[in-house]
Formats: sequence, structure tokens, C-alpha cells
Amino acid sequence: MAISRVLLFYKFTPIADPQAIKLWQWDLCERLKLRGRILISQHGINGTVGGTIQACKAYVKRMKQYPEFADIEWKISEGLGTDADGYASDFPRLSVKVRKEIVAFGAPDELEVDENGIVGGGRHVRPEEVEQIIAQNPDLVFFDGRNAIEAQVGRFDGAIVPPTSTTHDFISLLDSGEYDDLKDKPILAYCTGGIRCEVLTALMKKRGFSKVMQLHGGIVRYGEMFGNTGRWKGSLTVFDNREVMDFDGGDVSLIGTCHSCGASTNTLHNCDEPSCRERLVTCQTCAQQPVFCQEHAVALA
Repeated sequence: MAISRVLLFYKFTPIADPQAIKLWQWDLCERLKLRGRILISQHGINGTVGGTIQACKAYVKRMKQYPEFADIEWKISEGLGTDADGYASDFPRLSVKVRKEIVAFGAPDELEVDENGIVGGGRHVRPEEVEQIIAQNPDLVFFDGRNAIEAQVGRFDGAIVPPTSTTHDFISLLDSGEYDDLKDKPILAYCTGGIRCEVLTALMKKRGFSKVMQLHGGIVRYGEMFGNTGRWKGSLTVFDNREVMDFDGGDVSLIGTCHSCGASTNTLHNCDEPSCRERLVTCQTCAQQPVFCQEHAVALA
């Protein structure tokens, strides 16, 4: 088994012909034996792919030759290795699709993108600036821009975690007035690699949140810089066969609770009902048996 790498990337930029980019991406990934998921829209590209180190390097080099993607900020992590045919074990297949949005908030018409990215998004705060921002804003609120299940195994200390199952839920929660008390407070939104917060902060600003900011590069960049010694607690949820990943430096806090036995754990497991997409916090012991969410567990009882 060869060593593999996983690339996480996105770029908001106007794309005149998403279908042409789709065909190019499919051909490029097939030739390099890369697997993963890539979404393309008129607003840009969003992807996570895995393969050998050589294949990942070749992919990045080719992407940099395309002017609109030349300045993509790549996030690279260690994968699970490759199979006998040289394909990354992190992903079961390659998927390249054209969608109305490259991150599905259900608000494509609200988004405005130019050559500099999203128009009207929150100020970017780099990981090394976080403590300074907190010192300047003692009432700063960390706002989790991911799905709630992800926060069960890892989150910033004291963060607000909206009860979301999908990113579509954010708009209804914001429009409901649930977080109106935060409209005049300094907010630092964060997500895995930054893309969800690019959109979320723009949507929040349109709804009157006046001091919203976003963590540049997301949890990934913060973890690369501070490991487990900063304000991040627990493990980071990822959307490949690894399920979660941990950062180097310091001890990893086990903040998750197994849905079945209550043991402390930071691991996730998909519901074993094929039609269900729910993810459950599940310890290694309980994962040895079939894992079902409450709805399907009741149905099977």
C-alpha cells in the first residue's frame, strides 16, 4: 500500500462554462487515478480528492496552470493509503458534478461572486490573529458553521452550535430570529476548511449581523498552527473514509459521547440503514455491531 494524500480546496470565481470544467476535471482525475468529490457551479469549484503523493502534486500543478484557479489555497493531509490499483482508500469513487451551488445553503441567487471571490462576506481572521481579535473584542462569539453532528466530536471552546442537520438549516434559523441577539456582537464563524463560512458570513451580513468575521482557512489551518494547544477541542470531522482526523501537538480531548453506550469517544459512524444519511457518535466497541439511528432502531425493534 502506497502513501496517499487528501487535497481539500475551493475557489469562488465566476465560471462561464461549468460543464466544460466538469469534463476537464473528470478527465484529469481519471488520468491521475484520483478519487473524491468535486462540485462546480457558476460561482466556482469545491473539491476534496485523494491519491498518491505524485498524483496529488500533478493535480495541483495542472490546476495552477488554469488562471482562475492559480491562487487556490490547498489544504493537504495524510490519507489512508492506496489500494493495489493505486487508488486512494479514502474515497470509494470519483464524483464530479455541476450544481447551482458549490456549498448547498439553498440560496444561489443571494450569492454574488467576482474575480476576488464572494462579495460582501465577513472579514477574514487568520489563525495567528485570533487571540488579538479576542483581546480587542472580549465579548467575541465563536459561531459553528458546520452541521451539529460535527461539533459533537470537535469544536471551539464555548462556541455556539446551531441545531443544523444540513447547511440549508442555517437560513431558516437566521430568518427565524433565533440569533438576533448576536446582530451587534462580534462573531467569528468557523468551519472545516473555510468554504461554508465564506457563504454563511455573507448571508449573515445581509441579515443585519454587523460584526461577523470568518476564520481564514477554517479549523484545518488553525489546527495546523496550534494543534491541540489552542482553543480547539476534540477531533475534526472530515467527509471521507477517515470520518475524523486529529491534529499534532498536545493531547486530543475526547468530547464526544457514544450514542449507544455513553462512552467518551471522538469517532463517527454512518447509520447502517442504506437509505439513511445520519452520522452518529459511536465508540469503537459499539461500531463492531450494526449501527442504527433512533428512527431505524425503533423500526427494526
